Amino acid sequence: MNHQALAEAVEQDPVKDLYTDWSQILATTPDLTMRLFRSIFDEWHQPTKEPEDVTYAEATVGGVAGIWCRPVGADSSRVLLYTHGGGFAVGSASSHRKLAAHVAKALGVVAFVLDYRRAPEHPHPAGLEDAVSAFLALTEQGVAPEKITTIGDSAGGNLAVATALALKDRGKPLPGSVIAFSPWLDMENSGETLQTNDATDALITVSLLEGMIAGVLGEQTSPTAPLANPLYADFEGFPRLYVNAGGDESLLDNATRLAELAKAAGVDVTLSVVDGQQHAFPMNAGRTAAADDEIGRVAKWYLA
Repeated sequence: MNHQALAEAVEQDPVKDLYTDWSQILATTPDLTMRLFRSIFDEWHQPTKEPEDVTYAEATVGGVAGIWCRPVGADSSRVLLYTHGGGFAVGSASSHRKLAAHVAKALGVVAFVLDYRRAPEHPHPAGLEDAVSAFLALTEQGVAPEKITTIGDSAGGNLAVATALALKDRGKPLPGSVIAFSPWLDMENSGETLQTNDATDALITVSLLEGMIAGVLGEQTSPTAPLANPLYADFEGFPRLYVNAGGDESLLDNATRLAELAKAAGVDVTLSVVDGQQHAFPMNAGRTAAADDEIGRVAKWYLA
């Protein structure tokens, strides 16, 4: 490979390219309907390469629809309960099944990707209740709670964390671990990196988040409610936690603040910040070394 080709390969970032395209659409289509908004964000799967040797099956768990991702030879007694990103309003099991499958394959387990109820039609805590219902249903079906990992990206990372918090509040058994990719937690929209990383984030803006916050919180939920904004939660007794973020993303300090809070409460926390990467950059699984290396680090952590 010559130097020019090598440089082009290094600079390739399908997620960033997709976000740039979305941002252009959002900027030039002010009257975009929710249906079309969701249609656009269902393109989220495009940067993710289809993993080999994985089967998929639509199913319902705890009354919640979703997609099972079953890598060949995986340990079916261990489950990733995956909640997709999308500001609680967009994204779907379909848009994230390939990423969930990549992670499941790397960890040697199966994954169930939830189609939880979305805002604004179903504000908080609807999505959280769906995730809790699915978790409890898995345990009723014989999956040991400690063999379940709640995992998600962006708003789904919030739900992965909040599911464990909600279970703790109810005195229920907790998942064995939690994985949060670029979690979006700050419902006050107050993070410092919203400003300092504004020029390098290809998608997230303060105004975009404001609209998402209004939709998910509605008129009933405070932006400081711990199950909506886990930056206000008590993390004592919380499961082992892996949290990551891209160094270029505006929500970077959501991940770092979460890690600091959990660590201060005595939680076993691993924080991974990858320089030069965008929001939810593992969506580049199978396409970029940064995404694949990160999933490899998650696997090493999980199997340790």
